Amino acid sequence: MIESFVGMGNRVDKSQLRFSIKLAYGVGQAAEGLKNTAFGIFVLFYYNQVLGLSGTLAGLALGIALVFDAVSDPLAGSVSDHWRSKLGRRHPFLYAAILPMAVSFYFLLTPPAGLGQFGLFAWLLAFSVIVRGAMTLYYVPHVALGAELTTNFHERTAVVGYRQFFGTFGGLLAVIIGFGYFFASSPEFPRGQFNHDAYPPYALVLSLLMALSIFVTARGTQSQIPRLPQPTGPIEALSAWGVIVRMMHETIDALRHPSFRWLFFGVLVVFLMVGVDGSLNLYMNSFFWELKSSELLYFYIASPIGVMIGATFASKLNEWFDKKPSVVWGTSWWAALQIIPVVLRLLDMFPQNGTQALVVTLIVIKFLQGVGVVQALVTFSSMIADVADENELRTGKRQEGVFFAAVSFANKCTTGLGNVVAGVALDLIAWPRGAQIQTAADVPAATIHQLGLLYGPIVAGFVIVSVWCYSHYHLTRERHEEIMLALSDKRRERAAEAA
Repeated sequence: MIESFVGMGNRVDKSQLRFSIKLAYGVGQAAEGLKNTAFGIFVLFYYNQVLGLSGTLAGLALGIALVFDAVSDPLAGSVSDHWRSKLGRRHPFLYAAILPMAVSFYFLLTPPAGLGQFGLFAWLLAFSVIVRGAMTLYYVPHVALGAELTTNFHERTAVVGYRQFFGTFGGLLAVIIGFGYFFASSPEFPRGQFNHDAYPPYALVLSLLMALSIFVTARGTQSQIPRLPQPTGPIEALSAWGVIVRMMHETIDALRHPSFRWLFFGVLVVFLMVGVDGSLNLYMNSFFWELKSSELLYFYIASPIGVMIGATFASKLNEWFDKKPSVVWGTSWWAALQIIPVVLRLLDMFPQNGTQALVVTLIVIKFLQGVGVVQALVTFSSMIADVADENELRTGKRQEGVFFAAVSFANKCTTGLGNVVAGVALDLIAWPRGAQIQTAADVPAATIHQLGLLYGPIVAGFVIVSVWCYSHYHLTRERHEEIMLALSDKRRERAAEAA
């Protein structure tokens, strides 16, 4: 059944959203930034290096949780696309996610003492699943809401820019709170990330911040519900199995869309690279570059600051160069700056460990990496919103939830695979684990070199495949204006028929 939708019936939208709406919407992304940064930097390191859980088991637990989470993404997108309530399609899910998200994240980093290998594996798996499931309940409707707030080709990029800015700000907060306070150097722990007792209070603070972030975005955008697209016509009475079947059909239909299909496969490769990078990042900084806790703080805030600065002019670059060049350039830029430092070190052409020159060089590189990669991150989400418009013209359905959920599905499956690859790779290179392993002197030099090769050129080199996929995307700003004109006519026709 093809559903019609009310709302957003204007022709080519040239209007701009109020600053307060864009701000409230963007603040909500801080929750995911906090969660993703904690997962990316600390969770694998905490369970493997501090608690002594096998790298393979830790990576397997995180990978299984991500796959479970990924399967729930299209389901959340499909359900929210068809949801009917006084709070519209998206907001009921934003409010429902607050409590389970905060509580489960706290317990993730507070496993009971005395758990063996299987016990730690089960605890990590269970609470990773719950945390990621709660975030799915919030994240998919949230990104879909962003595509609905405006149909203006360039204003959409601005909306995504706000979301990206605050997502990065959330990640920045997670780093500052972590390395600036809870994991700061102390006489007992010169490298604070090895301090077991610092993780539970750190988890509590992040849980409260995530809950606040989600509430602010839900309450702050609630006034927009009357002007958002809402499903009309007969209500489909579906069983739980019927909802799953519908979700599967809608996801398959989404992948039949040529531009979306190429974006989807391109981002699969990117997310795989990001998964390995995130899992191995703290290992690289602790053992390959041998950074101190105080230096780690500046290193980890460099990229988020670069992202926030880069997000402020992403929309303008889209206007100058269009969206496809921006996403290709941003992706390539990230990969190049991932590879170059490691290759130069292995060739003995990079500043030596323990020097101020090394710290400054790494910080500058991470800052520039952030400025560049955000052009791809912001533009990609804006492109998905444009694809949803073209899909509505083709099918008559507003399915932002399905499209963004499919991308989130790809993100989590491949990032999960990245966690598994990273965990297994640590065992394959016989990486020593346990809180007593705290310096590069405790690890064979050949093993550290193998870590660098995996982290840099081996993984980031796959960017070539991603860029090739992006090159097949065909939606330009001119084509989008044609789509919006045709959509406006169709919406008026449907409204007249309904009247």
